[in-house]
Amino acid sequence: MANTADISRGMILKLDGNLYSVVEFGENKTARAAAKVWAKLKGVDNSRTIEKTWNSGDTIYPVRVEKRAYQYLYQDETGYNFMDNTTFEQMSVAESLIDAPQFLKEGQEVAIAINTETELPVSVELPDKIVMLVTYTEPGLKGDTATRTLKPATVETGATVSVPLFVNEGELIRVNTKTGEYVERVKD
Repeated sequence: MANTADISRGMILKLDGNLYSVVEFGENKTARAAAKVWAKLKGVDNSRTIEKTWNSGDTIYPVRVEKRAYQYLYQDETGYNFMDNTTFEQMSVAESLIDAPQFLKEGQEVAIAINTETELPVSVELPDKIVMLVTYTEPGLKGDTATRTLKPATVETGATVSVPLFVNEGELIRVNTKTGEYVERVKD
């Protein structure tokens, strides 16, 4: 059994029959009353976000989750299909469980969190930063590197990313999958 002192960011908790991931947490201490622990929780099986408060020392119910390496294969009517890199078993996952589906490309490595009790996927995490090919953008002008002006660019998966004016079609860029923002240009 775990209590509120064991809460950490990213932990998956079971509340009222639903699974929630801890986004942030903290403790409120007052002089007269007992300390309270609060957490901002995001639903794993739904996209609901809630806040929950416990008395310090209350029992919580964490779910044991194991992260496994998978490779993205393709998308069809059943969902997004992944292959386990060790057993070569395939699994179909709903789009709602993927943190940035617009940046998924075939053959890409991802980490799938599996609930060890039910052996069902809980979430799919892409690497923090990935390299993408720019398939379309307006041509940049020489010398446009001094300002922080951005322009839209379409990458190989069809997603749109705002890039600096000097980035051209056919170039590789690094994208932050958590924020969807341009990080840097990648040299060949």
